[in-house]
Amino acid sequence: MNLQSIDWIIIVTFFIATLLIGLWASKKAGKSAKDYFLSGRDMPWWLLGVSMVATTFSADTPNLVTDIIRKNGVAGNWVWWAFLLTGMTTVFIYAKLWRRSGILTDLEFYELRYSGKEAAFLRGFRAIYLGVFFNVMIMATVMLAGIKIAGVMLGISPVQTVLLVSLVTVIYSSMGGLRGVMLTDFFQFILSMIAMVWGAIYIVGLPEIGGLDKLLTHPNVAGKIDLFPDFNDMNVAIPLFFVPIAVQWWSAWYPGAEPGGGGYVAQRMLSAKEEKDAVKATLLFNLAHYALRPWPWILIALASLIVFPNLDSIATSFPDIDKSIIDDDLAFPAMLSLLPSGLLGLIIAALIAALMSTISTHLNWGASYIVHDFYVRFIDNRADDKQQVFIGRVATFVLMVLAAIMALYLTNALQAFNILLQIGAGTGLLFLLRWFWWRINAYSEIVAMLVSFAIAIYFEMIYQGALEPWQRMCIGVLITSVAWIAATFFTRPTDLGTLKSFFKKIQPHKAGWAPVVNAIEKDGVDIPLNKDKRFTTELLMLFLGCIMIYCLLFGIGYLIYGNTMLGSVCILFSCLSAFALSRLWN
Repeated sequence: MNLQSIDWIIIVTFFIATLLIGLWASKKAGKSAKDYFLSGRDMPWWLLGVSMVATTFSADTPNLVTDIIRKNGVAGNWVWWAFLLTGMTTVFIYAKLWRRSGILTDLEFYELRYSGKEAAFLRGFRAIYLGVFFNVMIMATVMLAGIKIAGVMLGISPVQTVLLVSLVTVIYSSMGGLRGVMLTDFFQFILSMIAMVWGAIYIVGLPEIGGLDKLLTHPNVAGKIDLFPDFNDMNVAIPLFFVPIAVQWWSAWYPGAEPGGGGYVAQRMLSAKEEKDAVKATLLFNLAHYALRPWPWILIALASLIVFPNLDSIATSFPDIDKSIIDDDLAFPAMLSLLPSGLLGLIIAALIAALMSTISTHLNWGASYIVHDFYVRFIDNRADDKQQVFIGRVATFVLMVLAAIMALYLTNALQAFNILLQIGAGTGLLFLLRWFWWRINAYSEIVAMLVSFAIAIYFEMIYQGALEPWQRMCIGVLITSVAWIAATFFTRPTDLGTLKSFFKKIQPHKAGWAPVVNAIEKDGVDIPLNKDKRFTTELLMLFLGCIMIYCLLFGIGYLIYGNTMLGSVCILFSCLSAFALSRLWN
């Protein structure tokens, strides 16, 4: 692909702007560990929400969506659309609890909620397990998308790609801290959305496609556009819809869609000024993530079925691409190669922005675990702010190097997605209940973590059978859930003093905390908290939030498909749900 001068000007300008934002933010980032990892807890809710959206808009996301659609049609997206249920529980139930905790990282929660050496072990182990190993795996999958995009659109090697992206990202991430990450996220997300919408419009209008009507009626596409799978064929409906909507959303842990919130989503909520800001930020995130952002990717993926109907057509069009990484996800960057000068430079800059926004967040998030939950907690608890920021910057560099190396060994984004889902299978229910059931302890989490990981290793490295990924996940959910529930009852409860302190600070609903509430009341402490009606209201708001966003998602889709009546009805229901939600909120 031959880039023109205008394309290079756009790309270079993007890199310069990103670096300048990071350097500007570095003036405040180095003042303290709270400024570096939580931006001083003074960022507006809309910036926090956009930052969450930008982080989940990684370069591998449109590749993943393209892979899903080419294999299973638009309905295959329920594998991640189902996580909206998780998102709404975070918005209306958990966001305020996270902000109320006042902690620096979500791992600090363990020693707030649990007691003893087992709580300390859990915090330290997960700091390395999530902050290093799991985090590096996620960044490597994102980098893999960058490798494929750069190979198709720029013609550069995987090594050149990881060196270029790593260098720029690690500079502004390490210098600007979370404030720099969020400010660059905002700039990068606006750029990415403009470019993607513009790119989708251009691609649909290509002579090979012939416009929207011809796209949707083409034989290669017509059978792929349904928003729901064929419920008459359970072999299709079960893995594509019923498992995600009935099991996956509450049972599986996945970055950005953790049941009850966690990871970088929790980091943003903890950065909010107040509880209400944490709620607003997560609601904006879910609205943009599920309803507004996917359609440009979907249209480009559908168009790819006409231009590149199979893998051989991709391989023929791009003979210099390494054959080992040619899969359906490569069809997305292949389609972008058809864009004209100017728009091509903008879309490349947008994809680089998506890649860097995700990696920068994971670098800062992982570094916060290494510094706050491992180094300060177990190695040097007297480390001052200057030392913590220095260690954070070193950790950022090391994480980037490890992720770049691993990226060179991966081949497929959907493969990595399924591996991550399997590793987290069965742990989600625990993350939802630990706020509301006093009996869960640190051993519950340790067992859940070890068992789910062991099952994932077995299925990925030892098992040679014919079970589908969804069947493996369900087995993992069942075994892991039984294991951690058994561990809960066969191990001693958390220290009562810790439980009382947690309850008074967090103020969860009383239903699952009866023994702790009784103990607090015996101490003569009045608990004028949590009317029974509040939880019912939160559940109703959760339901309305899901209706609002799903109806908006489907309404936009049906309008694009030309079904004006059904699209309008969906949009109307979305508006009515939003109105009812606002009344309940007030």
